[in-house]
Amino acid sequence: MTTVLLVDDQALLRMGLRMVIDAEPDLDVVGEASDGAVAVDQVAALAPDVVLMDIRMPGMDGIEATRLLAQDHPSTRVLVLTTFDVDEYAFAALRAGASGFLVKSARPEELVDAIRTVATGSSVVAPRVVRRMLDLFAAHLPSGAAAPPSGAVSPALRALTPRELDVLRCVAEGLSNAEIAERLVLSMTTVKTHVGNMLAKLGLRDRVQAVILAYECGLTGR
Repeated sequence: MTTVLLVDDQALLRMGLRMVIDAEPDLDVVGEASDGAVAVDQVAALAPDVVLMDIRMPGMDGIEATRLLAQDHPSTRVLVLTTFDVDEYAFAALRAGASGFLVKSARPEELVDAIRTVATGSSVVAPRVVRRMLDLFAAHLPSGAAAPPSGAVSPALRALTPRELDVLRCVAEGLSNAEIAERLVLSMTTVKTHVGNMLAKLGLRDRVQAVILAYECGLTGR
């Protein structure tokens, strides 16, 4: 059973989400919150597997709540709810530690599939979408460390082997494991191993964060 906490300042929306989620035999809504501060308290008390997090709420917004949850409750995954598929605030939530984002107009089956995917430790944001968000909002957000000189490797990435660095570049381009295997002439099992090692060495939760780090380190050729 995957447990879910709903966080949105609109009671009607929470009711609709609860109806959709509780209709699934493997999903269970264990609580609700109308703002970020209450959400943080609820996670501490209930330890849900997944939080469906609205962004724009009175008091503590979803971005700050996501940052606190990623810091203090890393086993709880945050799935951001956003009105638009490319939203500056949604991108900020990904930077804060969210595992992905879902548009509020998504179909019920997309919602429950996204919750299940996030609960397994994966991301529901396609890397290509993350890259589009990065390109769109890079000029308005902190850029992180300056890009290294051509041919050099950022200090943040020096723990990686050359092959793991190649895999990170491919992930940053939005390639799937199958596409990475084809490009680098590797087996799928080897690619999965390299991706796992790369994430572990860099202390990243998922591929979304890998794309963001690659972008900030100048690995994507922005």
